[in-house]
Amino acid sequence: MPDLSFLVEGVEVVANAATPLLAFKLRLTDSNPKQNIHTVALRCQLQLEVTRRKYSLQEQERLLDLFGEPSRWGQTLRNLLWTHANLIVPSFQGTTLVDLPVPCTFDFNVAATKYFDGLAEGDVPVCLQFSGTVFYANPDAGLQVAPISWDKEARFKLPVKVWREMMDSYYPNSAWLRLHKDAFDRLYQYKVRNGIPTWEEALERIIPVEETVIQ
Repeated sequence: MPDLSFLVEGVEVVANAATPLLAFKLRLTDSNPKQNIHTVALRCQLQLEVTRRKYSLQEQERLLDLFGEPSRWGQTLRNLLWTHANLIVPSFQGTTLVDLPVPCTFDFNVAATKYFDGLAEGDVPVCLQFSGTVFYANPDAGLQVAPISWDKEARFKLPVKVWREMMDSYYPNSAWLRLHKDAFDRLYQYKVRNGIPTWEEALERIIPVEETVIQ
């Protein structure tokens, strides 16, 4: 039965995708190099291991909304679920290198987005937890099916600059904020009643620049 191990060798931004997308360079290696792996239906859960890095004073301030006051981080700082990814790995023997596509969002109602945006520099420790099904050829019994062991995982340090470069390429000098419909309607009526041409100007009138604390 196949015994697969996983290693992330790098990451890059996928250009011109429908939505922001990262490609993790994922190496799969079978403990039996002569075994014919027909297909792997791979599922991956990505966790942000937020306790495995240090935070500057600026980052602590930007993460107040997510974790509260730094004095309480011993209780509030916990791993964050980032996202899920799926991949069909084609046939190989021994080892293969594939691109694991990881969709990203710039929605600030999502905790992972707040976390990434709150970081100034450095790396984000990511834990990739794998599951799925392996289809492999057995000379004595034909095509066989086996599950991927639940304890299979890989760790990778994702550079913050890669995430920022991705968002800057998809949403240059922009950010996304989802509002409840009633809040949007009130903001829209305020904009129309006051003859304000843009959404940015409407928000700037409501929240003057001098009241902004975090730059």
